[in-house]
Amino acid sequence: MDISTKKNTEAPPPPPRPDAAEQKRAARGATRPGDRIFLGLSRGSGILLLVIMAAIAGFLAYRASIAISKDDANFLTTFEWSTSLLPPKFGIAVLAFGTVVSSIIAMVIAVPIAVAIALFLTHYAPRKLSGPISYVIDLLAAVPSIVYGLWGALILVPHMTGLFGWLDKYLGWTGIFSWQGGAPRSMLTVGVLLAIMILPIITNVSREVFRQSPQMIQEAALALGATRWEVIRMAVIPFGRSGVISASMLGLGRALGETMAVATVLSPTFDIQASLLDPGGGTFAQNIASKFSEASELGRDALIASGLVLFVITLLVNGAARMIIARRKEYSGANA
Repeated sequence: MDISTKKNTEAPPPPPRPDAAEQKRAARGATRPGDRIFLGLSRGSGILLLVIMAAIAGFLAYRASIAISKDDANFLTTFEWSTSLLPPKFGIAVLAFGTVVSSIIAMVIAVPIAVAIALFLTHYAPRKLSGPISYVIDLLAAVPSIVYGLWGALILVPHMTGLFGWLDKYLGWTGIFSWQGGAPRSMLTVGVLLAIMILPIITNVSREVFRQSPQMIQEAALALGATRWEVIRMAVIPFGRSGVISASMLGLGRALGETMAVATVLSPTFDIQASLLDPGGGTFAQNIASKFSEASELGRDALIASGLVLFVITLLVNGAARMIIARRKEYSGANA
């Protein structure tokens, strides 16, 4: 073999490796001017969002500190809201109880029904039926809160009397479902109304998540002899678990912050009742909406302080949801 042939058979030298800065820019997709502009806009939007959130938190904390410094009672444990007294006494114990209880009732009712509807629309219903049902659910998600409130006050509340009587007859011995009569404007009614309001949101998001489940895995399971329910239980639900959790948190966020619908249906007495069927309690958003226009300067600061507590509760709930999604990420089949 001559020297020229030997030179042709030798491997070409490897191309020069890019330095660390070039590798980082390539990984970020910022090698072209358009990519760099988009990267800067995205980063700026994220930073701006954090600044806005920090500004809101700072404003709420400042006004809340003014009100709490003048409060003659414990802000966290007092069962009273009297900002016009001298000295003023107000607390959020009743509001926190009502907000948490009504939201839990709404979630317990809405989440299973929403997941069942989403599975029916994606895996059981024919296309001619799933299309109109999906359209109606999309319309329900766009209905304003005040419309739900008026419907609840005029239609839901009168028709809850029979349910309240049945619960009192068979479950009244528990104390939780005892009823003393009167209009059924209680936490249970509020929870049912909130469940109806958040049902379209959870259903829509869950439906889209279930539609993205891998078709190859479902077909493989069917080929191995699995029934349709077994395919859903072993392939679809594990894949969409993180999406269902995210959808539930969206619904919970609306339930926690709902104002006009709750104010229209509930008859608050600013005390805590052991029974879910008796009037009493209240929520943060309902209390702010009903008292803000007539409140004094100190009263408004007190309402802002309660809004700060609701703000913190919402952040904690969203943070807990992110932690749950992160822990179950390896089982979900989808990225959180």
